[in-house]
This record gives sequence, structure tokens and C-alpha cells, in this order.
Amino acid sequence: MFVLVNCKAYPCDPVEIAEAAHEVSESSGTRIAVAPQTARLESVAETGVETWAQHIDGNEAGSHTGSALAESLAAAGATGTMINHSEKRLKLADIDAGIGAAERAGLETVVCANNPEQVKAVAALGPDSVAVEPPELIGSGTPVSQADPDVVTDAVAAAEAVDDSVEVLCGAGISTGEDLTAAEELGAEGVLLASGVAKADDPQAALEDLIKPL
Repeated sequence: MFVLVNCKAYPCDPVEIAEAAHEVSESSGTRIAVAPQTARLESVAETGVETWAQHIDGNEAGSHTGSALAESLAAAGATGTMINHSEKRLKLADIDAGIGAAERAGLETVVCANNPEQVKAVAALGPDSVAVEPPELIGSGTPVSQADPDVVTDAVAAAEAVDDSVEVLCGAGISTGEDLTAAEELGAEGVLLASGVAKADDPQAALEDLIKPL
């Protein structure tokens, strides 16, 4: 199971979270990545943890003020990027361009989707993974695997129907080892979470609890 921790723009210390994630990953053998704000990519990458960008733009180098350029993200230490998070929605054409830019820079991709129908649409664009996240459950503390497990199983089926090489992650409300186990049993290959770790008083303890069932 892959664990991707999104720091969002929370008032947390992404380096502290990265150090905790690296320690837990090394000691457990679990793949854990951290996605900080773009300005903190380099300092997070320096901890040795797998580092992801929270967003990427599809443009090449040029007159694109404010864009998250694929090559710049990679140079700062990112090895992957999220695309189309519910808090950073994109049009389908922009998602496609973002995937292309990531491929150009050698970045792994996870495209977020609200439901199985969207999973099917974005899986056709050829990302490495998709993450199904009903927006109403994000930050709620109630995982989709409990609120509506069919969303996860249907998302897995939707992705497989289009391209069985596209893995499915489960997001929204993930915070405990029980949530991780439930996501795995429903067919997910990993989880995407934020507040369960980024807002925790002790990020390392939160991560250790999360991956304990593994």
C-alpha cells in the first residue's frame, strides 16, 4: 500500500512531517510520500522522503508567470505530482496536459476524481494512478470506505475497464490503520490523506498507527 500525505496549506511543519514519514517508511518498509507546498519541496526532499508536488501545470518553459513547471518541480526534488485535487480542480484538457508535462519530466502522477465516472474519464488519459475522493468527505474524519464503500469498488472497476495498469488510491477521511485496511480490502492500492497526519500533534505516531496493520 502506498501512503501519500498531502500537507495542503496547513500551518504545519512539512519538514517535521517529512522526517517522520521517512523514519516510518524506512523502519516499516512501507512506501510513504509527502506533498508539501511548492516552496517547501526542496527542504522536504532533503530529508530523504519520497517527495510529491501538490499540483502541476501543463505548459512548457516560457511566458507562464505563476505556473508550476514540471522541470522546476523535478529539479526541486519532486518525483511525483498530484493533479486535479478537489481543491484545485482542472478541466479535462488541463489534466491531460499536466499528465503530459509530468511524463516529460519523469514525474509519477496521481489524478484525483470525485466519483467512479470521473475515474473512468481520467484513467483514459493514462496517469499512473487515480485517487477517488468524494469532496464532502474530505477532512470529515469519515472515510469513504465506511461512508460508501461502493464508491471505491466501483472506482477500481471503472479504472480496470479502461486501463488495468492504472492503480486506484482511496482518499477522503483516511486517518487510521482500520481505514487503510478497509481501503485495501476494497481493492485500492494506496491511500491519499492530509489532516490525519498534517494536523496531528505527533505526525510520526499518526503514521505508525496508520500503517500498523501492514
